[in-house]
Amino acid sequence: MRFKASDSVAESADGGNAGSAKSESDRLGAVDALIRRAGAALRERQQPDGHWVFEFEADATIPAEYILLRHFLGEPDAGKEAKTGRYLRRIQRDDGGWPLFEDGAADVSATVKAYYALKLIGDDPEASHMARARAHVLKRGGAARANVFTRITLALFEQVPWRAVPTMPAEIMLLPRWFPFHLEKVSYWSRTVIAPLAVLMSLKPKARNPRGVNIRELFVTPPEKERDYIDNPTGGTVGSVFVGLDKAVKVIDSHMPGAVRRRAIDAAMDFIKPRLNGEDGLGGIFPAMANAVMAFDALGYPPDDPDVATARAAVEKLLLDRGDELYCQPCLSPVWDTSLAIHAMLEAEDAASRQAAKAACDWLVAREVTNVKGDWAIRRPELRPSGWAFQYRNDYYPDLDDTAVVVMALQRLDPEGYREVIERASRWIVGMQSSNGGWGAFDVDNTYYYLNHIPFADHGALLDPPTADVSARCLGMMLQLGYDTDHPAVRKAVDFLLDEQEPDGSWYGRWGVNYVYGTWSVLNALNAAGFQPDHPAMHRAAAFLLASQRADGGWGEDCATYWDACRGESLEGTPSQTAWALMGLMAAGQVESEAVQRGVDYLVAQPLDGANWRERLWTGVGFPRVFYLKYHGYSSYFPLWALARYRNLMRSNDRRVRHAI
Repeated sequence: MRFKASDSVAESADGGNAGSAKSESDRLGAVDALIRRAGAALRERQQPDGHWVFEFEADATIPAEYILLRHFLGEPDAGKEAKTGRYLRRIQRDDGGWPLFEDGAADVSATVKAYYALKLIGDDPEASHMARARAHVLKRGGAARANVFTRITLALFEQVPWRAVPTMPAEIMLLPRWFPFHLEKVSYWSRTVIAPLAVLMSLKPKARNPRGVNIRELFVTPPEKERDYIDNPTGGTVGSVFVGLDKAVKVIDSHMPGAVRRRAIDAAMDFIKPRLNGEDGLGGIFPAMANAVMAFDALGYPPDDPDVATARAAVEKLLLDRGDELYCQPCLSPVWDTSLAIHAMLEAEDAASRQAAKAACDWLVAREVTNVKGDWAIRRPELRPSGWAFQYRNDYYPDLDDTAVVVMALQRLDPEGYREVIERASRWIVGMQSSNGGWGAFDVDNTYYYLNHIPFADHGALLDPPTADVSARCLGMMLQLGYDTDHPAVRKAVDFLLDEQEPDGSWYGRWGVNYVYGTWSVLNALNAAGFQPDHPAMHRAAAFLLASQRADGGWGEDCATYWDACRGESLEGTPSQTAWALMGLMAAGQVESEAVQRGVDYLVAQPLDGANWRERLWTGVGFPRVFYLKYHGYSSYFPLWALARYRNLMRSNDRRVRHAI
């Protein structure tokens, strides 16, 4: 059952009320002890070379797609399949489906892929878990109602005809920049997924499927007789026009001259090969890597081709073996984990933590992108390369969010020692500001919103427009470095953030769940800009956080809140979201408030397993409503960071937050 945060009643881990009254000295004593314990545990998780990396988990689709990839290539792996099968069976819901996030509703596309993967590895279709999954899919209209990416996979395995998917031929690589659709007009993740996918959709290879497994039982209407595959993703007039255009493109695609097709496929491969990114993979993300492997295979590249071998190794690098279970991660998160852990270490303010932060900063400096002008340079060719990726390497796609957090960490630790890299990276971030004053995650002015209406874009994540959370980090970085509030880029950024505030005082969280994440992000930036607690924007934002606090003293916002009908829903409090809310309230001048004290008591009362507070629910998001993430590091460094900030402010003569994050 779901319920609003204001209606929640919960008990702390020790059976008492987490918000019970206690003296401030007792509270600070408990906080001090927990900071020492959690800080030591986090330092123990640091790698010998200075970085941190935590598990990074997505829903069932990624491990299922890994199995599907192996069977596409005709290379089943019994050992890995047995472990992945155990993982998939464990995370299945009681109703038979697989959700997009912990305790979420079952999703038909995830369920179709998980069912197919389990059947491929030998699960009996009449087994209880398979029968329940099948019943769930059929109740939802069958596999024909799965999303575009799932239907493309099914087409590769000859489970649906190719007319079941929107047409995305390789000839898109030859379109001029002025054309309404161009690869440069979509997000980086879309580019890296689409380029190899366009090769596959042009060649239409057949999966080897060595065991000849099919899933015809998941269709209400036999797939070859189904006529209602292509949907209008938005329901608007523009979407209807694009559905009509897709029919015309299908006719053109079937009559494409061979010479044109070969040139288009060559253009796609010319895009892919420079971006293979070594064993960190195309785009650093599993879907792009898997598509690249299949594209090489479809083109007849031998397994010992260096590019093929590298692409295959990149996929295998994502596997996480827990002993009896195994799953495939969507990507790796070392730069993000490391930069955030540094801030927690610096907030802890002890010699061991500072030493750990120094080793981590040195590790990060060595990974700055300085010699590659990535796709971002199409819009900003004059900028000197800089920035950091989210992954170990992803030089074509440095991340503005990561870069801002890294720069703020370097500046906090040693502004003079890291001066050159700070100046270079900050110039890059300022130069990447979009025309509306905000920042996207990877590109400038990636706001071709009409493209969200094409049938291929039913996932609603084709673009990378400016968002409040990334923009807050970039603005905060500028202010921490000493940019004046009258600087044009600062003024534009502040105006953008004020315009983005929701009627209830919150800010939308594009990359974290959800309004608590966005509000924390922006409150820190506005505080750094000199906004006082009584400023209307700050006051309204604080009021939102205060109203969202749960009866147990914590905060918890459900992944389902990206649907308007579910806004404000909460299943239970989480340490990471409680930490965000506390840091947001402290930035809004609420350090000594009862709400902050109760939030601190909540964190003190929660169980700590090693470096992590126990956290069941997911608080990360890849694409709202479509793809969610569990950052296993969030329940480690964020609570530590919030508690240390609270302790430091309470023991200071000045209660103002001095940092922009």
